[in-house]
Amino acid sequence: MSRGTGERRAPTAAAIAIDGGDLPIGGGLLALVRPALGLIEPGGVLALLSSSRAVREDLAAWCRVEGHEYLGADPTADGRDRHLIERGSLGVPSPGEPPRPLGRSKGGVTAADLLAAVPMPERADPATGFAPRGARVEPGGPPYPFSLLERDRVAPPDVAQLYDQAVAAQWDAARDIPWDKVKELPPALEQAIAQIMTFLAENELSALYVPSRFLFRIHPAYVETAMFLATQLADEARHIDVFLKRAHARGGPMGISTATTSRSLLSLLELEDFAEATFLLSVLGEGTFLDLLRFVERHAPDEATAEIVRRARADESRHVHFGVAHIRHALSSDAALYDRLEGAVRRRAATLHHAGGVPAPIQDALTVLAARGTDPPGIARGHEEFRRLLDEMHGSRVKRLQSAGFTAEQADAISGLHTPNFM
Repeated sequence: MSRGTGERRAPTAAAIAIDGGDLPIGGGLLALVRPALGLIEPGGVLALLSSSRAVREDLAAWCRVEGHEYLGADPTADGRDRHLIERGSLGVPSPGEPPRPLGRSKGGVTAADLLAAVPMPERADPATGFAPRGARVEPGGPPYPFSLLERDRVAPPDVAQLYDQAVAAQWDAARDIPWDKVKELPPALEQAIAQIMTFLAENELSALYVPSRFLFRIHPAYVETAMFLATQLADEARHIDVFLKRAHARGGPMGISTATTSRSLLSLLELEDFAEATFLLSVLGEGTFLDLLRFVERHAPDEATAEIVRRARADESRHVHFGVAHIRHALSSDAALYDRLEGAVRRRAATLHHAGGVPAPIQDALTVLAARGTDPPGIARGHEEFRRLLDEMHGSRVKRLQSAGFTAEQADAISGLHTPNFM
């Protein structure tokens, strides 16, 4: 209950004192009182010095409405009033420990610097909504539909550094590719390029859509993961753009979209678990694409094609790094995840049990690309290069899986079950 100005009591120590001058409550005084109360814990006392007679009449009523206790006022030696307010239990929480100072890296202030200053919580509260990490949240807000709420399942330790790298490495598909270096090729070789670019664009469409399904589920406490995924979406959009431009560069027809590719990519789009999606898409699929892009770069018939896949491969390497780091970190805190991930691979393999291998149009296109034409001796060499590519893909997958935390036996089995569509 509020106490009047005439009530006598023992002196009360105040946590904070502010000077309100002659401001009335309706004339700006609350812009000083409310922030000051927000700095103290419930039960703490604020001293307000005021020369306004209106405050004597209005402050007690305001305290009742806001859930604070007005402890009364005493006159000061200079003729003003010293009002005392005990903070109530409702309202915005006090700041608690002071935040760490924001550091500065060699190249400027980075997302990693911000993360060091404001660390992620182990678990996030959906009721904090879109409040940035570190903000004080007023009680009473609605819960949000975030479902990815645990740090160890969402954010690998180096996610902020990966975001910083991604921002620094953005490139322009119109400006940074030497389009004037696309040269006229024999029809069969140009059609092989168009088929490969069609295949790459189709798979990159899945790499654009799949992560986007999880963005709205990531709690903002782990915003660095959402920010990294946003750069991944930007990368994939740019890849789709540049692959389609190369497919159409010489005016030839697009390649074939196979039923095997369609089934394989649908199985990615249907995933509901973030860890499983990251594992299948980024560790296995995009990891395998690194070898495919390296193969295309090695056999590219012109400078523009080589630059396209070189830049795309640099982007994809970040996506793979995130995927491996994510899965390694998640596995370290959840041993049961091993079986879940292997089960996801086996279920996906079962949906493609009918597939006899890599889709024929992409097999043929990669063979012709490596052969640089269609003469039989060249095709024989191209076929051997294609077979060598498959072995390289398997070996690379095994190494990545072991880096993510799987045993050599687990890695070999999982790699052998990976989709023949590569992604």
